This record gives sequence, structure tokens and C-alpha cells, in this order.
Amino acid sequence: NSGCDPEAALNMEPEYIKAILEPIGMLNHPIVFLTDHQRPEILERLRADKDIGPLIHLVPDEASWVGGDITLGIMANAFIGNPASTFSGFIAKSRLALGLKGNYLFRAKNANGEWEEVCEERCVFWKRMLWNMA
Repeated sequence: NSGCDPEAALNMEPEYIKAILEPIGMLNHPIVFLTDHQRPEILERLRADKDIGPLIHLVPDEASWVGGDITLGIMANAFIGNPASTFSGFIAKSRLALGLKGNYLFRAKNANGEWEEVCEERCVFWKRMLWNMA
């Protein structure tokens, strides 16, 4: 058990995204949304948000392919991923292997109701966190 919120990274609510991007000064920068289209309501919710909606960019389906999407995730200034996703895990591990910081996968609210990381970035390599994906 990672200690992260079991729903936050799955649902990617606008408040969750903003709580990550605002403290690192990225709230007014473009947000590239990588998706497998399994949960279209997530993209709809993010686009409907007045703060981040205008910043959302989606790679067109005809231009999207796994290698390009992985490259976008790896080279991002910040990567917000789902710890249950092998895709997110691969991107986070690749970023760390390249010496890049700014992976946001394992988060939970603290006693003050603020989002915080609940394990260090290298926990993506720990078998007890990601089991067979580590």
C-alpha cells in the first residue's frame, strides 16, 4: 500500500491537478493530456474547468502513437500520472533514469486537507508499490 489516495489519480479532478501545478508555478502553462480514451469524462471535466480548461491540449488521434505519447510524458516539465497505470509507471521510471524530477503519482491529503506526496519519487521502482510493474 502506497498510502496514496485511491481515487484521486484515477479521477484526475481539476482541483487535484491545480493542487499539483499551482505550487510549482505551472498553473498558467499548457497542459498536454495523454489518454487512452477509456474515461472521456475526465477530459471533459478538465476542459470545463475555468482555470485549466483553456490550457488543455490533446494530441490528435491521427498523430498519437505510444512512442510519441511516452516521449511527451518523459520530456514534460511535470508529469501527473496514475500509479495503477503501467504507462504512467514507465514514464515516471524513464524520467527518473534520465535524472528528471517532477513526477506526481503518489499523493494524499494531509491532516490540513492539502495534497502532498506520500512516497519518494523512487518508489516507482519498489515492488511493494507497483508489484509486477516495478
